[in-house]
Amino acid sequence: MTGKTGLHKEKHLKSSDFITDIVIGMSDGLTVPFALAAGLSGAVQHNSVVITAGIAEIVAGSIAMGLGGYLAGKTEQEHFQSELKREYEEVETIPEKEKGEVRQIFAQYGLNEPTQNIIAEELAKDKDKWVDFMLKYELGLEKPDVNRARNSAATIGISYIVGGLIPLSAYFFTPTPFRGLVISALLTVVCLFLFGYFKSKVTGQPPVKGALKVMFIGIAAASAAFVVAKLFSLLF
Repeated sequence: MTGKTGLHKEKHLKSSDFITDIVIGMSDGLTVPFALAAGLSGAVQHNSVVITAGIAEIVAGSIAMGLGGYLAGKTEQEHFQSELKREYEEVETIPEKEKGEVRQIFAQYGLNEPTQNIIAEELAKDKDKWVDFMLKYELGLEKPDVNRARNSAATIGISYIVGGLIPLSAYFFTPTPFRGLVISALLTVVCLFLFGYFKSKVTGQPPVKGALKVMFIGIAAASAAFVVAKLFSLLF
């Protein structure tokens, strides 16, 4: 009997810092400037006011978001280096305790004691690999990309600008803030749905459910801003 042996291919999403940063930048970029423009549309009479405020917010928001990404990346690198130094000190000064931690890790996987001892002793022969093992399996740390902070800042900042210009673009081509709001809302709702669908797809979540969730969050934020601005314009 002849049969074909096929390779089993497993599809797993590998953690992508790039995708994560795009999600952070785009989601805030689509939502925050849209909510601001919607709020101003209920309080002002000229598109120029909405455009000026919107551009100012996009510039400030992209810088703030990018800086946040940069600081997060730097903090991740500093934390890793601190733990790396500490692990090297521990394998030098208290090697038996560190070997015991190796044995505990493999005990959790059901390996018997003699096997645990063999692995711990073999691993201890190479301090670099030993430290790398402890970082990964004791602390759950992976060595961060040295360019992570810079790349994160650029990706988040640019994504925020792209996302923010979508709702604001409608006000460049409409005569009144209300008409601008209508076109902006349509554009943003469609983009939020597509963005939510894409984000859910690449993260392995139900795409339609994720798209609707992202879309309704954006709508809720913009609606709240519009109502608050309208109320304040009537009161004052």
